[in-house]
Amino acid sequence: MKRDLILLVILFLAGVVYPLTGTEFLAIPIMALLFVGWATSWDILGGWAGQVSLGHVAFVGIGAYFVAVGAEHYGWAPWWSLLLAVGFSMILALVWGALTFRLQGVYFAMSTIAIAEVIRMIVINENWLSGGATGVFIISLPTLMGFDLLNKVTQFYLALGFAVFVLLWVIVLSRSRLGYQLRAVREDEQSAMAAGINPLRAKLVAFVISAMLTTLGGGVYGLYLSFMEPDVLFNLFFSIQIALTAIVGGRGTVWGPALGAIILVSASEIFRTTFAQANMLVYGVLILIVMLFLQRGILGEILYHRIRKAYANRTQG
Repeated sequence: MKRDLILLVILFLAGVVYPLTGTEFLAIPIMALLFVGWATSWDILGGWAGQVSLGHVAFVGIGAYFVAVGAEHYGWAPWWSLLLAVGFSMILALVWGALTFRLQGVYFAMSTIAIAEVIRMIVINENWLSGGATGVFIISLPTLMGFDLLNKVTQFYLALGFAVFVLLWVIVLSRSRLGYQLRAVREDEQSAMAAGINPLRAKLVAFVISAMLTTLGGGVYGLYLSFMEPDVLFNLFFSIQIALTAIVGGRGTVWGPALGAIILVSASEIFRTTFAQANMLVYGVLILIVMLFLQRGILGEILYHRIRKAYANRTQG
């Protein structure tokens, strides 16, 4: 844990210094940091608890829409709108989990798609609430301690703060009682119950935490976009992309989802500029190769072989 915290501090300081170099190259780093936070948040449920959700984009959209609608329709400051969004998402996660955690495997994943789609249809059809299919603009916002929230440098620091905050949560979770309970539930629910663990309670807590953190990132994303459109924010491919980021990096590890985010966001941009219209094909092939040959994800495979080697050395000694 100490090593993880030291690495987190180093990365945070590097992030703080980056915009001070005068670079204008901020769009990709902002998206990379957002995906670090989203994938790590997703992994609390999908990796640590073993419940693969394909509907997490709903929480991204809730965070973004609450900020936009709160500002443009009601004149609320974005921090109050985001606080409401987090509260709403936590309640939604409780109800969502209570309804769907009885399902297993692919059935649970399909149910998360269905619920996310219901939320998308509500956003599209309730014009009075969300602006409907035409979406909603953020035209102006109050400053936060003198910082313009629509400025890219400010948004970079917000994305950095979001990513670091989520990683800190997971570092603490990995050594907490809840973290051990989630791993036990993921490996074998029956054995976990025999050990006195309530699987439903553990998974609900994981879902609530995951939803809360994902919604925070959605709020930052809303500021970054400045224009909310349902078909963009509630897109199923967006949900799959968040899940794949964590899976490629290594589910159930502290740094795996972050590694996956950096690799996939960077690869997506490189392929888009290098391969033009074929970029999605190359991107898909990259993901396929990783999932075929590194089934535990990149960092997951590294840790697995390191543990096996350490165990072999210990038994031989």
